[in-house]
Amino acid sequence: MTTDPIADFLTQLVNGSRAKRESITAPASNLKQAIAEALVRTGWLKSVTKRGKKVKKFLTCELVYGADSSAKISKIKRISKTSRRVYVGLDGLKSVRQDFGLAILSTPKGILTNKEAKKEKVGGEILFEII
Repeated sequence: MTTDPIADFLTQLVNGSRAKRESITAPASNLKQAIAEALVRTGWLKSVTKRGKKVKKFLTCELVYGADSSAKISKIKRISKTSRRVYVGLDGLKSVRQDFGLAILSTPKGILTNKEAKKEKVGGEILFEII
């Protein structure tokens, strides 16, 4: 049985924001850190820090809430899964909910949002969408 560490990380983000937590802690990996940094760049997370020693490293992500204490991250839809990879070219990049949402892609230039990928003129694997 295989597990999906990215889906676990995204589930922790959604569950933490629904429970009104200030931050969540998840096991660290380079891919998770790149995803969290992309979410910080776009304002969906406040900050991300990597903590721990040697093998036991963790990411601490501070969550963002609106003025009425509503969670900014309310729903995340996993597009590319371990069982089915979804790739898109430059022509296939679309906006998510008229640019109110966000798509995260794994591209040759690193982890980028859909807007950054359009600007860089690259396509890649669509990891997930924040709705």
